[in-house]
Amino acid sequence: MRLLPNVAMTEIRGSCVSPNFADRLIQNPKSKIPMPSGRTHDRITLWALPFVVVVTFWQTHSGNLTLLVASGFMFGGLMFGPDLDIYSRQFQRWGWLRWIWLPYQKRLRHRSFFSHGPIIGTTLRVLYLTTLLAMLSILGLIIGAKLGNVALNWQDISENIGRSLTRYSSEFLALFLGLELGAMSHSLSDWGGSAYKRYQKQGVQGLLPRAKMKKRKAGRRGSREGDRGRRGTKGTTRGTSKTRGTRGK
Repeated sequence: MRLLPNVAMTEIRGSCVSPNFADRLIQNPKSKIPMPSGRTHDRITLWALPFVVVVTFWQTHSGNLTLLVASGFMFGGLMFGPDLDIYSRQFQRWGWLRWIWLPYQKRLRHRSFFSHGPIIGTTLRVLYLTTLLAMLSILGLIIGAKLGNVALNWQDISENIGRSLTRYSSEFLALFLGLELGAMSHSLSDWGGSAYKRYQKQGVQGLLPRAKMKKRKAGRRGSREGDRGRRGTKGTTRGTSKTRGTRGK
């Protein structure tokens, strides 16, 4: 059995794949290795952070908004990115809380548009996490009210939440923008790496949309099958004519 070099084995074990899948990749070098690895994604996030900070402060002239964008960028790139849909580094960094992402992983296919797509991926993760936090908060308030014999006024609570969202809308938007930038740095590096690999293997054709390539392949297969069918028909016709001639004799 041919094995990969030690450097490649270490890189695969540290990448964003499960341990069993990593072992299969190490044993079979012809398998499709996910690129870039988890370490590469982390480096891209850290290297891009100064650029994000400078551009944000240049545009906003606000230290608070710049801090929120930078914090969201780091959190989105290291813990809240698209690879939460698999057993990845981002998933492992949640520690004992990573179980909350198991339903998310079961519902979404890896690298689908709903996990890696621009804006919608981050929006779904924010809604998913916010829903879980809201459910836990409501449960905690109910338990606290029962234990402390305190009556809850849900109308006041909802009004306070609405006022907070309105008052700090700029801050929430800056945080969401940072999360989206962190996620996009991850997705763009994935797409760029995949495109580069296709270009190396197939040239410019590898960069074309898959639908067009599939149509071309289907057309080629259809023409080949048509040629085979014509050849078979010709052979059958010749055999029939020979049989008739033999009977006549």
